[in-house]
Amino acid sequence: MSAPSAAKLPAFDPGDPLGLDDLLDPEDLAIRDTVRAWAADRVLPHVAEWYERGEVPGIRELARELGTLGALGMSLTGYGCAGATAVQYGLACLELEAADSGIRSLVSVQGSLAMYAIHRYGSEEQKRRWLPAMAAGEIIGCFGLTEPDHGSDPAGMRTYARRDGGDWVLGGRKMWITNGSVAGVAVVWARTDEGPANGERGGSGGGDIRGFLVPADTPGFSAPEIRHKWSLRASVTSELVLDDVRLPADAVLPGVTGLRGPLSCLGHARYGIVWGSMGAARASFESALRYAVSREQFGRPIGGFQLTQAKLADMALELHKGILLAHHLGRRMDAGRLRAEQVSFGKLNNVREAIEICRTARTILGANGISLEYPVMRHATNLESVLTYEGTVEMHQLVLGKALTGLDAFR
Repeated sequence: MSAPSAAKLPAFDPGDPLGLDDLLDPEDLAIRDTVRAWAADRVLPHVAEWYERGEVPGIRELARELGTLGALGMSLTGYGCAGATAVQYGLACLELEAADSGIRSLVSVQGSLAMYAIHRYGSEEQKRRWLPAMAAGEIIGCFGLTEPDHGSDPAGMRTYARRDGGDWVLGGRKMWITNGSVAGVAVVWARTDEGPANGERGGSGGGDIRGFLVPADTPGFSAPEIRHKWSLRASVTSELVLDDVRLPADAVLPGVTGLRGPLSCLGHARYGIVWGSMGAARASFESALRYAVSREQFGRPIGGFQLTQAKLADMALELHKGILLAHHLGRRMDAGRLRAEQVSFGKLNNVREAIEICRTARTILGANGISLEYPVMRHATNLESVLTYEGTVEMHQLVLGKALTGLDAFR
């Protein structure tokens, strides 16, 4: 059987050099294109100004629009959620982060952390109370795990929950909480005065770790916004303060105890980052490519010089390898075969490569690369946060190291 002639091959597409769109069905493409069009209309014309000002005006309206798109709790089923596939959710994350990491973070925290925790571990009453309004974007949620002194080691958390009659009383602080000051409900993880003194279920500090649903109007709860950020400036980031917050017994998530609860939620969010980081990388690469073919130096476009072409070729390689990896992990998730170690593989590789793509794109743009007229520096600084949250580089390296060797190097 002879090979097909060159005349029958599709034309080379610089935007999809590996033909990865062939992996998508019409529904996948429709969802991707819908989210891309929304981001182009509602985010891209304004995001540089939002970033420069360090605020997102009308964030609640954006949340409601994202709810109308079906992007909130997108891969969850029932309760007003879209029931999309993992790949479709990933495509949405890529398109949102191609606009800005802050917008993707809004969606990830809402759906993959707050809503996911309620959907997986909440009671039927809790699901019915919160999820439909959250899926519609009418209520924004946040997820309180990280503390001022405990980020990579959540087992050391100090936020506590003690029994007082039939109620729970919570005290403590959470830090670097996306959506915190605009949230209507916070999923807060705290160490209780019940359960083992030590061990796997509760960590090293004594007592089981449980999740609590804290309405934002509960007395003693506040969420002051964190200012003076040089990354994720088009995103709401807050501290959560719990000062003897009294909650009824049914505020606790009944379906889980121990760290496996919050860590399973983080795994779902990390999967979205595998895709989202490639959106930031794609936007930076495309900006550099357009610039390279239009910017002239020494009498011709800089894209015609060997060094610039080498940069573009290397960026394209890592970008589309990363997207292919995201596709593979998405198919595994849809098949129920995705392991946490494989999510770490994707998060570690794709965010690290995305930052390198942004930095290389900046060199092609020269001095213009630092201007907010172009998206490159904004994406690069955002990715510095993405590199850290949902598990630092070092944590994912140790996850993979343990998987490869069978030896635990965390402690």
